[in-house]
Amino acid sequence: MHASPHTSQFPHHVSASTVEFNRRAWLLGGGLAAAGLIGAPLVHDLLKQRADVFIARHQKYDGDLAATMRAGLRASGLETHQLKGKRVLLKPNLVEPNRDCPQMTTHPAVIVAAAEVFRGYGATVSIGEGPGHVRDTEMALLESGVQEALDDAELAFADLNYQRAKWVANQGRASRLEGFYFPQSVVEADLIVSLPKMKTHHWMGVTCALKNMYGVIPGIHYGWPKNVLHFHGIPQTVFDINASLPKTITMVDAIECMEGDGPIMGSAKQMGLLLIGTNPTAVDATACRLMGFDPARVPYLQLAGGQLGPLWDGHIRQRGERWQTLAQAFTILDRPHLREMQAPLAS
Repeated sequence: MHASPHTSQFPHHVSASTVEFNRRAWLLGGGLAAAGLIGAPLVHDLLKQRADVFIARHQKYDGDLAATMRAGLRASGLETHQLKGKRVLLKPNLVEPNRDCPQMTTHPAVIVAAAEVFRGYGATVSIGEGPGHVRDTEMALLESGVQEALDDAELAFADLNYQRAKWVANQGRASRLEGFYFPQSVVEADLIVSLPKMKTHHWMGVTCALKNMYGVIPGIHYGWPKNVLHFHGIPQTVFDINASLPKTITMVDAIECMEGDGPIMGSAKQMGLLLIGTNPTAVDATACRLMGFDPARVPYLQLAGGQLGPLWDGHIRQRGERWQTLAQAFTILDRPHLREMQAPLAS
């Protein structure tokens, strides 16, 4: 059954959701604080639309990624001691795995390291993904090398494309969708951790933490490659999905990235970075700057900025390394709409 295409009572533009999101910011901050996942200072920051983003350089897949992740989560304000007994869902990007194109999908080492970190905090950890371009999730796991890694680490996997789903109201209202079918593992999670690959995107310019959450939408309801979402607008549905999933943080695999014709056909670009933050919008804004994009010109970030998190660099506190010293312009397709999203790199 497909998601409802009927129009909502709200007009189909961003400003109509401003009041809803001001209210939602209070609910979101209070709800996460009550769950013990963020402390009072972070709630205060959320309401002021400020966030911390941690960047680590010199990262390697065979290095101590778990140590870096723990440092980044502490620096980002996550109350890790409150995670004991919580259900944590790790959401990698396995869009269309190909062993000859490791820059396309989240590296298995990143997934296993994240699982080690959250298990160490006493959480129950599972991995979940609904690949957007392949119906055979088992093939995707094998082709990406993730299945072997999960088996070795004794980690459970949830196929979000086919899992039983629950209808949840659309809290964003940028699109005309009245709600979403979210898989059981998503609905029941106390915390969702987006584990995207930092890549260019031939339509959106950049795909990272927010766009990665397309993979929580079940293909059995929305088609491949999530056709219903595309029909209702990629920027609008990226925004709406993330607005309806409040318990989300992110750790970005920016070690081996993708430039050019992303998110599938592009070439590898070595950055050697991990990006970590409790506000995915702020992390995406920082990723854009690292790649030579202006986040305010990226369509779904135009919607998210000031609603789900800050875009302005002055409201994003840099932890670890400064993005200005690490930025490298990513190659893009020669298309006017993509060139318009580019920004001069900081000197």
